[in-house]
Amino acid sequence: MARGNQTGPDMTTPAPETKIVNEYRVACDGGGASGHPRVWLQISGEHGWVECPYCDAKLVHKYFEGKV
Repeated sequence: MARGNQTGPDMTTPAPETKIVNEYRVACDGGGASGHPRVWLQISGEHGWVECPYCDAKLVHKYFEGKV
């Protein structure tokens, strides 16, 4: 049975993880052995967050925590 981004009464997709980080240039590898290739992402000083293109994790700079 395929899963993925299905919706409906019996299927839910968990919300992507939000990570608070200390740097504006961050790496994401999805975490753990079943993650994804490591990618380097740049957090915008204007928006304060960036989303990983592989796992959809939202990486928020600590200065913007609670503001986005």
